[in-house]
Amino acid sequence: MAEPKLLSTEEISKHNTAKDLWIVVDGQVWDLTNFAPEHPGGIGIILQHAGHDASQPYNEVHSPSLLPKTLTTSKLIGTLDTSTVSSAWAKPPPQQNPKVQLKNEKPPLDTLISTHDFEAVAERTLAPKTWAFYSSAATDLVTHKANSSFFDRIWFRPRVLRDVRRRDTRARILGREVEMPVFVSPAALARLVHPEGEKAIARACWGKGIVQCVSTNASFSIDEITSGLPSPSTSSPPLFFQLYVNKHRPHSERLLRTVWDSGIRTIFLTVDSPIAGKREADERVRMEEDQAAPMGQGKPVNDKKGGGLGRITGSFIDEGLEWGDLEWLRSVWRGKVVVKGVMGAEDARRALEWGVDGIVLSNHGGRNLDTSPPAILILLDIQRNAPQIFDKLEVYVDGGIRRGTDILKAICLGATAVSVGRPFLYALNYGQEGVEWLIDLLKDELSVAMALVGITDLGQAHPGLVNTGDLDHLVPVGESGHPYARWRRGGKSGGAKL
Repeated sequence: MAEPKLLSTEEISKHNTAKDLWIVVDGQVWDLTNFAPEHPGGIGIILQHAGHDASQPYNEVHSPSLLPKTLTTSKLIGTLDTSTVSSAWAKPPPQQNPKVQLKNEKPPLDTLISTHDFEAVAERTLAPKTWAFYSSAATDLVTHKANSSFFDRIWFRPRVLRDVRRRDTRARILGREVEMPVFVSPAALARLVHPEGEKAIARACWGKGIVQCVSTNASFSIDEITSGLPSPSTSSPPLFFQLYVNKHRPHSERLLRTVWDSGIRTIFLTVDSPIAGKREADERVRMEEDQAAPMGQGKPVNDKKGGGLGRITGSFIDEGLEWGDLEWLRSVWRGKVVVKGVMGAEDARRALEWGVDGIVLSNHGGRNLDTSPPAILILLDIQRNAPQIFDKLEVYVDGGIRRGTDILKAICLGATAVSVGRPFLYALNYGQEGVEWLIDLLKDELSVAMALVGITDLGQAHPGLVNTGDLDHLVPVGESGHPYARWRRGGKSGGAKL
């Protein structure tokens, strides 16, 4: 029997592709070109070690006799010439992306692979006031936490043996095609995170084909934000504007004229914030008193309650806004109107009666009334108690979206799209490139979720693909009111029984 051929590392390293694949195991050189595609664990792990020594990962999961039993002797090419082994050749390949290192400096953007990674970096690298402002929520954070955790209580019911090779994440929002059913939530003073603030978000969204909703309390004027974008067209993603109605109505009317002249045709009227909630983390950190929003009217001044940016910069908001004021709004705005901040089926029906174009189911990110319902629970409330809404209005879910699976669950349950806030602010920590990176991550997660659920187009999503049993007992039944508790009206009415 001939002696096995001695092979140098230089020769072995040449065979490092899927079409010509050698590996070394316990000093023996094997040709796995034909076997690798059929490997039960996938070709990827073998390709990681192509042209190199795979002894350690092989022996961790396989018996020494497996290769000789599985492959013919013709696949045994020879033995490794150990005299040619260098430290560089023997170095194992990287096994996975390095985990985020929580240091004062930001890690490379390409090491961040989830919204949670962006949040972890933001916590360590943003200025203390900026982090307090964006991460804070009302009082005990119950609603803030439930926004996310309630998505985790919904289970998929996947379908298998479906051809999912070609998947399409595109959707339509108010008649315009977008690359996925996600838009960036309006948020105040994004320049606190990055000097380019909302301008960087706008460029990223336009380039990636999704919608940005600009806040009344943005760091820049609407003209400054839109001036850096190409001319709008029917094929480009639209820009929306979020409106806080000013106590001094003429100011809001002037602002709406400016918004219209900028080319924006849809406003989101925020209705869940007549006053700001108590955000204790934000109040505890004093603010710099030059942090003003050019389109808002609130003056940042620390007071005896603390330094809450949300509370103080929102002091101009009209606390007396009512449903009837939609008549005034329609008289000064010719475009579409979406009501942002609906938290129950009864108000969803009111919105429909008032002829709006859409509603956002939102508790303001848990930042106002703690223990108000999580956004996904509001969606179930409307499905049970006002299902006609979905035939007449577009319905958006805002709050707790952190994964592509969250997006898909909301779409399955009837949402037109979802709104994502804090994660994009944390991604803005890396400027426009960070926002683009996060858009790509969410789009990829959504595409993967679609494939694993068994659909290729979001038009195929339906409630039968999810199991909401863990939440169903929390969904109200019937008209507003308590199912059994009786009450008396207090105060000046004299306790009359209702």
